[in-house]
Amino acid sequence: MKHFNFLVMGIAVLLIVSCNIKKEEVTPLKQSDFPAPPMAAVIPDTFVNFGQQRIDNYYWLKDKSNPKVIDYLQTENAYTDTVMGPTRELQQKIYNEILGRIKEDDESYPSFTDGYYYYSRSEKGKQYSTYCRRKGTMEAAEEIIFDLNSMAEGKPAFIFRGYSISPDNSKAVYFYNETGSYAEFRMKIKDLASGEDVGFSIDGAASVAWANDNKTIFYSLIDKTLRSAAIYRQKLDEVAGELVYEEKDARFGTYVYGSKTKQYIFITSSSSTTSEERYIPADRPTEAFKVFLPRVQDVEYSVYPHQEKFFVRYKNKENLNGMIYEMPLTGYEDRSSWKVFLPHDKEVRIEGIDILSNWVSLELRKNGLTEIVVMPVKGGEGQTIAFPEPVYTTSLSGNPEYDAVTFRYTYTSLNRPNTLYEYNIETAETVKLKEQEIPSGFNPDDYMVERLWTTAADGVKVPMAVVYKKGLKKDGSNPALIYSYGSYGYSSDVYFSASMFSLIDRGFVYAIAQIRGGSDLGEQWYEDGKLLHKKNSFTDFIACSEQLINNGYTAADKLAAMGGSAGGLLMGAVANMRPDLYQTIVAQVPFVDVVNTMLDETLPLTTGEYEEWGNPNEEAYYNYILSYSPYDNITAQNYPNMLVTGGINDSQVLFHEPAKYVAKLRSLKTDDNILLLHMNMDSGHGGATGRYEGIKDTAFEFAFILNRVGIEK
Repeated sequence: MKHFNFLVMGIAVLLIVSCNIKKEEVTPLKQSDFPAPPMAAVIPDTFVNFGQQRIDNYYWLKDKSNPKVIDYLQTENAYTDTVMGPTRELQQKIYNEILGRIKEDDESYPSFTDGYYYYSRSEKGKQYSTYCRRKGTMEAAEEIIFDLNSMAEGKPAFIFRGYSISPDNSKAVYFYNETGSYAEFRMKIKDLASGEDVGFSIDGAASVAWANDNKTIFYSLIDKTLRSAAIYRQKLDEVAGELVYEEKDARFGTYVYGSKTKQYIFITSSSSTTSEERYIPADRPTEAFKVFLPRVQDVEYSVYPHQEKFFVRYKNKENLNGMIYEMPLTGYEDRSSWKVFLPHDKEVRIEGIDILSNWVSLELRKNGLTEIVVMPVKGGEGQTIAFPEPVYTTSLSGNPEYDAVTFRYTYTSLNRPNTLYEYNIETAETVKLKEQEIPSGFNPDDYMVERLWTTAADGVKVPMAVVYKKGLKKDGSNPALIYSYGSYGYSSDVYFSASMFSLIDRGFVYAIAQIRGGSDLGEQWYEDGKLLHKKNSFTDFIACSEQLINNGYTAADKLAAMGGSAGGLLMGAVANMRPDLYQTIVAQVPFVDVVNTMLDETLPLTTGEYEEWGNPNEEAYYNYILSYSPYDNITAQNYPNMLVTGGINDSQVLFHEPAKYVAKLRSLKTDDNILLLHMNMDSGHGGATGRYEGIKDTAFEFAFILNRVGIEK
């Protein structure tokens, strides 16, 4: 399921020198060369829906309180260790390579807000960051706000979700957990003068906003399905919060946040297709929240306050890519008071908005690429920041200071390290603030980046980005890795990946397919890859894979595919549909048991997913989901080599999905290829939480891919 944009394409760490590693291929070992793999016990459960019977032999693997389930997972992990034993030296080599491309002692570029410069730093040998600030100038004494290494000491997993500073700069509310779950966090408040917590602790908090009195906070809490479902108001000296809003529609989550202008506190309620906002003045925290615009199905809007007006991003079925209205602070309920600030454009999707006193910064997506435009608050011609690369990603970073005349943005591409820039709107000048440092040195001109377009099964043109080392011959002899996500409207943008060059410098072609289900070509691109159109995501990915083969970049016996979470569903679907097309598949925390999960409303996130996958309690959706659900469509056929990962504390894709998937694959597949389950018994959806442990996970997966194509060094 949702919400983790995965690993390999999003690792925007640092890079490398060219290693000129020669490909020395050997014949990889088969499953029969190792001891027999574990076979899960067959305990049939029968389900009947719409007169159709399903028998699930591995439904029993859901219960992690059952010792037999834990025993099975540990047996699978032991088998994985045995099979991967011969790659330990390669794993260590890849780990060292990735580490060598990263500046271990590093510091983020500081950001100024409310009189302080805020930044974070990492230190060599330490797993986590340290968050700091300096008052007024970077020459002032450093204040350590959070030392995550101390907080995580002795914990097998630790996630720090972030913090929010009180308006008077004296306190910080923060979120963390020690399970690796991406949905369950504890919220505390720290007094920044003493460095001590104030005794305020809330389990299950999902969002927070400070009132301007510095002693009242608003926060949201999750329910038993991990949906953020209710908003509370509480003073720091009170023992319990007061419920101020409850979202009763199970499709919707609700969150609270403060406006950049510090004028308002907003409560947003949203599903995949519909949203509604409520607000109060931040100076009057005891007031009742007022609905901004009443909820209308299939209408999404977001409010961006300016001190003189509201800017509202508005989207409906007729304006899928969004448009921007400006509305008065009072009387906006009368639609005749609305003024179009930015009209809808079917070719351009509005991705992000940042409001300054005199300017509106926009992050837009056009033809699959992002661009940044800044427009005067009063309207008129905008300034566009141009980028010369054929494939790149830029992201608006904004400016926390409302009266600023500058804003920041990041830029990256498949062969360009992530770089932070600052743009002066008044002078139209750009200044580079910070570029990822590559200690070993890196020359982007050693690599070729291309943008390809392939034709999908229904004739639609699908974009794909590829990178490889210059001098590569397109004769079908090269190994390749293709990645995508393709769900929830999340675009498969290109990023510089420090880790990926351990494959590229060994002769790999790396490809990112921008398939339907993401918003790469606008909101309609997303609509065309969801609900009863979901199979377009799979056939788009297959078409991109075929083009890599047909154009000589690789061959089917050298092509690997990778995807995580909903991208893991993609992996499971294409493995069933075209197992002949891939030599190896890595499915990270894959959402593969779609029918069972979507029928169980007690599971995390299920009801909120109906607008993405469809409600299987309705026959049309049940039949369609059943027709592609990877777990339900495993058959007695040959499958590629496969590595499937999971996390015992995963709240997005529960651990039993990859466990059941592997168990069923083992019982039915007819080949002698390797099938492994790698279950993290300490963490959740994102795997290991420390940066060094995360690199080990990546090295493990890359070693599997390399080993399967016969590359041992």
